[in-house]
Amino acid sequence: MSDKSLEQAIAELEQIVVKLEQGELPLEQALEEFEKAVRLSRLSQEKLQQAEQKVSQLLQQQSGEALAPFNEEESADGAQRS
Repeated sequence: MSDKSLEQAIAELEQIVVKLEQGELPLEQALEEFEKAVRLSRLSQEKLQQAEQKVSQLLQQQSGEALAPFNEEESADGAQRS
């Protein structure tokens, strides 16, 4: 799932929301769709955090501040390691 782009993840989330809002899915299938939506939401959040970090680094570069190298592992788990 991590190979999806942000746009793909959001589009898939929107489709799941429509299905769930219709209320016609059996409970088991609705739960599966909800679980998938949670995974897609987390993936989207990670991708947005990565983009935010890249933008921040570019802005720091522009202002001449020293930068730490971008580490995708750190942004993927949401924690900064020292």
